[in-house]
Amino acid sequence: MPRDIPGIHHVTAIGSDPGRNLSFYTETLGLRLVKKSVNQDDVSVYHLFYADRTGTPGTSMTFFPYGNARQGRAGTGQASTVSFLIPAASTDYWVDRLADEGVDADDPRERFGDTVIPFRDPDGLQLELVAREDVPDGDPPAGTVPAEHAICGFFGVTLSLSVADPTANLLKTMGFSETASERDRRRFESDGDLGYVVDVCEDPQAPRGQPGAGTVHHVAFRVTADDQSEWRDVLMEQGLRPTEIIDRKWFESVYVREEGGVLFEFATEEPGYTVDEDVDELGDRLVLPEWLEDRRDEIEAGLPEL
Repeated sequence: MPRDIPGIHHVTAIGSDPGRNLSFYTETLGLRLVKKSVNQDDVSVYHLFYADRTGTPGTSMTFFPYGNARQGRAGTGQASTVSFLIPAASTDYWVDRLADEGVDADDPRERFGDTVIPFRDPDGLQLELVAREDVPDGDPPAGTVPAEHAICGFFGVTLSLSVADPTANLLKTMGFSETASERDRRRFESDGDLGYVVDVCEDPQAPRGQPGAGTVHHVAFRVTADDQSEWRDVLMEQGLRPTEIIDRKWFESVYVREEGGVLFEFATEEPGYTVDEDVDELGDRLVLPEWLEDRRDEIEAGLPEL
Protein backbone atom coordinates (compact mmCIF):
# COMPACT_ATOMS: atom_id res chain seq x y z
CA MET A 1 0.00 0.00 0.00
CA PRO A 2 1.15 3.56 -0.65
CA ARG A 3 1.50 5.93 2.28
CA ASP A 4 -1.65 7.34 3.89
CA ILE A 5 -2.92 10.60 2.45
CA PRO A 6 -2.38 13.52 4.87
CA GLY A 7 -5.21 15.69 3.59
CA ILE A 8 -6.52 17.96 0.87
CA HIS A 9 -4.21 19.47 -1.75
CA HIS A 10 -6.71 21.90 -3.30
CA VAL A 11 -10.41 22.32 -4.00
CA THR A 12 -11.66 23.54 -7.37
CA ALA A 13 -15.08 25.15 -7.80
CA ILE A 14 -17.09 26.81 -10.56
CA GLY A 15 -17.72 30.55 -10.46
CA SER A 16 -19.31 33.13 -12.70
CA ASP A 17 -17.90 36.66 -12.98
CA PRO A 18 -14.09 36.35 -12.71
CA GLY A 19 -13.55 39.90 -11.42
CA ARG A 20 -16.09 39.47 -8.64
CA ASN A 21 -14.54 36.11 -7.77
CA LEU A 22 -11.06 37.67 -7.58
CA SER A 23 -12.27 40.52 -5.38
CA PHE A 24 -14.07 38.26 -2.92
CA TYR A 25 -11.29 35.76 -2.35
CA THR A 26 -8.41 38.26 -2.24
CA GLU A 27 -10.03 41.30 -0.63
CA THR A 28 -12.83 39.89 1.51
CA LEU A 29 -11.17 36.63 2.56
CA GLY A 30 -7.61 37.92 2.33
CA LEU A 31 -6.15 35.06 0.29
CA ARG A 32 -3.46 35.64 -2.32
CA LEU A 33 -3.87 35.08 -6.04
CA VAL A 34 -0.90 32.75 -6.52
CA LYS A 35 -1.56 31.60 -10.07
CA LYS A 36 -3.48 33.12 -12.95
CA SER A 37 -3.86 30.58 -15.73
CA VAL A 38 -6.53 28.91 -17.84
CA ASN A 39 -8.59 25.76 -17.61
CA GLN A 40 -6.34 23.39 -19.52
CA ASP A 41 -9.41 21.57 -20.84
CA ASP A 42 -11.17 24.78 -21.91
CA VAL A 43 -8.70 27.62 -22.52
CA SER A 44 -11.48 30.20 -22.96
CA VAL A 45 -11.88 30.20 -19.16
CA TYR A 46 -9.51 31.39 -16.46
CA HIS A 47 -8.18 29.07 -13.79
CA LEU A 48 -7.59 31.23 -10.70
CA PHE A 49 -5.69 29.88 -7.69
CA TYR A 50 -6.01 31.49 -4.22
CA ALA A 51 -3.84 30.38 -1.31
CA ASP A 52 -1.36 31.46 1.34
CA ARG A 53 1.74 33.47 0.42
CA THR A 54 3.51 30.66 -1.46
CA GLY A 55 0.61 28.41 -2.47
CA THR A 56 1.33 25.69 0.08
CA PRO A 57 -0.54 22.43 -0.62
CA GLY A 58 -3.56 22.39 1.65
CA THR A 59 -4.27 26.13 1.26
CA SER A 60 -5.26 26.46 -2.39
CA MET A 61 -8.86 27.20 -3.41
CA THR A 62 -9.14 27.37 -7.19
CA PHE A 63 -11.87 28.42 -9.60
CA PHE A 64 -13.06 28.09 -13.16
CA PRO A 65 -15.05 31.36 -13.45
CA TYR A 66 -17.36 31.06 -16.47
CA GLY A 67 -18.84 34.47 -17.22
CA ASN A 68 -22.02 32.89 -18.58
CA ALA A 69 -22.26 30.05 -16.06
CA ARG A 70 -25.71 28.94 -15.05
CA GLN A 71 -26.41 28.71 -11.34
CA GLY A 72 -25.63 25.31 -9.88
CA ARG A 73 -27.30 23.52 -7.01
CA ALA A 74 -25.51 21.76 -4.18
CA GLY A 75 -26.80 18.25 -3.62
CA THR A 76 -25.84 14.61 -3.43
CA GLY A 77 -22.88 13.46 -5.47
CA GLN A 78 -20.94 16.63 -4.66
CA ALA A 79 -18.63 18.22 -2.16
CA SER A 80 -21.29 20.58 -0.87
CA THR A 81 -19.27 22.70 1.59
CA VAL A 82 -15.64 23.85 1.83
CA SER A 83 -14.26 24.66 5.29
CA PHE A 84 -11.29 26.88 6.14
CA LEU A 85 -9.25 26.99 9.36
CA ILE A 86 -8.98 30.15 11.46
CA PRO A 87 -7.47 30.69 14.92
CA ALA A 88 -9.94 30.21 17.78
CA ALA A 89 -9.33 33.78 18.94
CA SER A 90 -10.40 35.15 15.54
CA THR A 91 -14.06 34.18 15.67
CA ASP A 92 -15.36 37.64 16.62
CA TYR A 93 -13.08 39.29 14.07
CA TRP A 94 -14.53 37.18 11.26
CA VAL A 95 -18.14 37.55 12.37
CA ASP A 96 -17.68 41.31 12.26
CA ARG A 97 -15.69 41.28 9.02
CA LEU A 98 -18.24 39.20 7.11
CA ALA A 99 -21.03 41.47 8.36
CA ASP A 100 -19.14 44.63 7.43
CA GLU A 101 -18.44 43.24 3.94
CA GLY A 102 -22.10 42.36 3.38
CA VAL A 103 -21.38 38.64 3.07
CA ASP A 104 -24.30 36.23 3.25
CA ALA A 105 -23.40 34.54 6.56
CA ASP A 106 -25.15 32.65 9.35
CA ASP A 107 -24.60 32.96 13.08
CA PRO A 108 -21.76 30.84 14.50
CA ARG A 109 -22.71 27.33 15.57
CA GLU A 110 -21.04 24.42 17.33
CA ARG A 111 -20.11 21.17 15.59
CA PHE A 112 -18.08 18.41 17.21
CA GLY A 113 -16.80 20.92 19.76
CA ASP A 114 -15.66 23.53 17.20
CA THR A 115 -17.11 26.95 16.47
CA VAL A 116 -18.22 27.10 12.83
CA ILE A 117 -19.19 30.21 10.84
CA PRO A 118 -21.21 29.26 7.71
CA PHE A 119 -21.33 31.73 4.82
CA ARG A 120 -21.68 31.88 1.03
CA ASP A 121 -19.50 33.42 -1.67
CA PRO A 122 -21.09 35.71 -4.32
CA ASP A 123 -22.12 32.67 -6.41
CA GLY A 124 -23.67 30.90 -3.43
CA LEU A 125 -20.84 28.42 -2.84
CA GLN A 126 -21.25 27.09 0.70
CA LEU A 127 -18.19 27.92 2.80
CA GLU A 128 -17.30 27.72 6.48
CA LEU A 129 -14.70 29.11 8.85
CA VAL A 130 -13.79 26.60 11.56
CA ALA A 131 -12.10 28.07 14.64
CA ARG A 132 -9.50 25.84 16.30
CA GLU A 133 -6.82 26.26 18.94
CA ASP A 134 -4.43 23.92 17.13
CA VAL A 135 -4.06 25.75 13.80
CA PRO A 136 -0.59 25.71 12.21
CA ASP A 137 1.38 28.97 12.13
CA GLY A 138 1.06 29.10 8.36
CA ASP A 139 2.44 31.61 5.87
CA PRO A 140 -0.26 34.27 5.51
CA PRO A 141 -0.09 36.74 2.64
CA ALA A 142 0.26 40.44 3.22
CA GLY A 143 -3.19 41.77 2.43
CA THR A 144 -6.50 42.93 3.77
CA VAL A 145 -6.67 40.53 6.75
CA PRO A 146 -4.20 40.92 9.64
CA ALA A 147 -1.82 37.97 9.91
CA GLU A 148 -3.09 36.98 13.35
CA HIS A 149 -6.61 36.48 11.93
CA ALA A 150 -5.70 35.09 8.51
CA ILE A 151 -7.20 31.94 7.06
CA CYS A 152 -4.61 29.22 7.64
CA GLY A 153 -5.71 26.82 4.90
CA PHE A 154 -8.33 24.12 4.61
CA PHE A 155 -10.03 22.46 7.52
CA GLY A 156 -11.84 20.09 5.19
CA VAL A 157 -14.87 19.45 3.01
CA THR A 158 -18.36 18.05 3.42
CA LEU A 159 -19.48 15.41 0.94
CA SER A 160 -23.24 15.04 0.35
CA LEU A 161 -24.22 11.50 -0.60
CA SER A 162 -27.33 9.44 -1.05
CA VAL A 163 -25.44 6.36 0.25
CA ALA A 164 -22.36 6.94 2.41
CA ASP A 165 -20.72 3.56 3.01
CA PRO A 166 -18.85 3.12 -0.30
CA THR A 167 -17.29 6.59 0.02
CA ALA A 168 -16.54 6.01 3.69
CA ASN A 169 -14.72 2.79 2.82
CA LEU A 170 -12.63 4.57 0.19
CA LEU A 171 -11.70 7.29 2.68
CA LYS A 172 -10.56 4.61 5.13
CA THR A 173 -8.44 3.05 2.39
CA MET A 174 -6.90 6.50 1.80
CA GLY A 175 -5.86 6.68 5.47
CA PHE A 176 -8.77 8.59 7.01
CA SER A 177 -10.24 7.29 10.28
CA GLU A 178 -13.82 7.75 11.42
CA THR A 179 -13.64 9.86 14.57
CA ALA A 180 -17.16 11.17 15.29
CA SER A 181 -20.76 11.14 14.14
CA GLU A 182 -24.01 13.01 14.78
CA ARG A 183 -27.32 12.40 13.06
CA ASP A 184 -26.55 12.00 9.32
CA ARG A 185 -22.95 13.36 9.54
CA ARG A 186 -19.87 11.14 9.91
CA ARG A 187 -16.42 12.66 10.38
CA PHE A 188 -13.22 11.20 8.93
CA GLU A 189 -9.79 12.57 9.82
CA SER A 190 -6.26 12.07 8.54
CA ASP A 191 -3.03 12.79 10.40
CA GLY A 192 -2.15 15.94 8.41
CA ASP A 193 -2.25 19.52 9.67
CA LEU A 194 -4.26 21.06 6.80
CA GLY A 195 -7.34 19.77 5.02
CA TYR A 196 -7.44 16.75 7.30
CA VAL A 197 -11.22 16.46 7.74
CA VAL A 198 -13.82 14.97 5.42
CA ASP A 199 -17.39 14.99 6.70
CA VAL A 200 -19.78 12.62 4.96
CA CYS A 201 -23.49 13.48 5.08
CA GLU A 202 -25.98 10.84 3.94
CA ASP A 203 -29.49 11.69 2.79
CA PRO A 204 -31.16 9.23 0.39
CA GLN A 205 -34.02 11.70 -0.19
CA ALA A 206 -31.91 14.74 -1.05
CA PRO A 207 -31.89 15.96 -4.67
CA ARG A 208 -28.92 15.30 -6.87
CA GLY A 209 -26.50 18.19 -7.16
CA GLN A 210 -26.47 20.21 -10.37
CA PRO A 211 -23.08 21.50 -11.62
CA GLY A 212 -22.81 25.22 -12.19
CA ALA A 213 -21.76 28.45 -10.52
CA GLY A 214 -21.51 28.05 -6.77
CA THR A 215 -20.66 24.34 -6.78
CA VAL A 216 -17.47 22.35 -6.24
CA HIS A 217 -15.97 20.75 -9.34
CA HIS A 218 -13.54 18.42 -7.56
CA VAL A 219 -11.58 17.79 -4.38
CA ALA A 220 -7.85 17.09 -4.73
CA PHE A 221 -5.92 15.10 -2.14
CA ARG A 222 -2.16 15.34 -1.51
CA VAL A 223 0.06 12.46 -2.61
CA THR A 224 3.77 12.14 -3.28
CA ALA A 225 5.11 11.56 -6.77
CA ASP A 226 6.51 8.23 -5.56
CA ASP A 227 3.09 7.04 -4.38
CA GLN A 228 0.86 8.38 -7.14
CA SER A 229 0.98 5.40 -9.49
CA GLU A 230 0.39 3.06 -6.54
CA TRP A 231 -2.69 5.05 -5.58
CA ARG A 232 -3.91 4.69 -9.13
CA ASP A 233 -3.52 0.91 -8.80
CA VAL A 234 -5.40 0.96 -5.49
CA LEU A 235 -8.29 2.83 -7.10
CA MET A 236 -8.51 0.24 -9.88
CA GLU A 237 -8.45 -2.53 -7.29
CA GLN A 238 -11.43 -0.80 -5.67
CA GLY A 239 -13.33 -1.21 -8.94
CA LEU A 240 -13.02 2.45 -9.91
CA ARG A 241 -11.83 3.90 -13.21
CA PRO A 242 -9.07 6.46 -12.62
CA THR A 243 -7.53 8.48 -15.43
CA GLU A 244 -3.93 8.15 -16.48
CA ILE A 245 -1.47 10.45 -14.73
CA ILE A 246 -1.97 13.93 -16.22
CA ASP A 247 0.70 16.65 -16.13
CA ARG A 248 -0.87 19.88 -14.84
CA LYS A 249 2.46 21.77 -14.75
CA TRP A 250 2.33 22.62 -11.00
CA PHE A 251 1.40 19.07 -10.00
CA GLU A 252 0.56 15.76 -11.64
CA SER A 253 -2.96 14.45 -11.27
CA VAL A 254 -5.06 11.32 -11.34
CA TYR A 255 -8.83 11.83 -11.39
CA VAL A 256 -11.52 9.38 -10.38
CA ARG A 257 -15.24 9.64 -9.75
CA GLU A 258 -15.86 7.68 -6.58
CA GLU A 259 -19.00 5.60 -6.10
CA GLY A 260 -20.98 8.42 -4.51
CA GLY A 261 -20.42 10.58 -7.59
CA VAL A 262 -17.85 13.04 -6.19
CA LEU A 263 -14.85 13.76 -8.44
CA PHE A 264 -11.62 13.11 -6.52
CA GLU A 265 -8.17 14.11 -7.69
CA PHE A 266 -4.89 12.70 -6.39
CA ALA A 267 -2.41 15.55 -6.90
CA THR A 268 1.32 15.57 -6.19
CA GLU A 269 2.74 18.09 -3.73
CA GLU A 270 5.57 18.96 -6.12
CA PRO A 271 6.73 20.90 -8.05
CA GLY A 272 4.32 23.58 -6.79
CA TYR A 273 3.33 27.06 -7.92
CA THR A 274 6.84 28.51 -7.75
CA VAL A 275 8.15 26.23 -10.51
CA ASP A 276 7.52 28.95 -13.11
CA GLU A 277 7.27 32.18 -11.04
CA ASP A 278 9.24 33.67 -8.17
CA VAL A 279 7.33 33.91 -4.90
CA ASP A 280 7.13 37.69 -5.09
CA GLU A 281 5.63 37.52 -8.60
CA LEU A 282 2.99 34.84 -8.06
CA GLY A 283 -0.30 35.73 -9.74
CA ASP A 284 0.99 38.84 -11.48
CA ARG A 285 0.68 37.57 -15.06
CA LEU A 286 -1.13 34.97 -17.11
CA VAL A 287 0.92 31.77 -16.86
CA LEU A 288 0.49 28.98 -19.38
CA PRO A 289 2.02 25.51 -19.42
CA GLU A 290 4.60 25.00 -22.13
CA TRP A 291 2.23 23.04 -24.36
CA LEU A 292 -0.13 26.04 -24.56
CA GLU A 293 2.48 28.79 -24.86
CA ASP A 294 2.38 28.88 -28.67
CA ARG A 295 -1.35 29.75 -28.41
CA ARG A 296 -0.81 32.65 -25.99
CA ASP A 297 -2.04 35.42 -28.32
CA GLU A 298 -5.20 33.48 -29.16
CA ILE A 299 -5.84 32.56 -25.53
CA GLU A 300 -5.31 36.07 -24.18
CA ALA A 301 -7.59 37.53 -26.85
CA GLY A 302 -10.40 35.19 -25.76
CA LEU A 303 -10.24 35.97 -22.05
CA PRO A 304 -12.15 38.81 -20.38
CA GLU A 305 -10.33 41.61 -18.59
CA LEU A 306 -9.49 40.73 -15.04
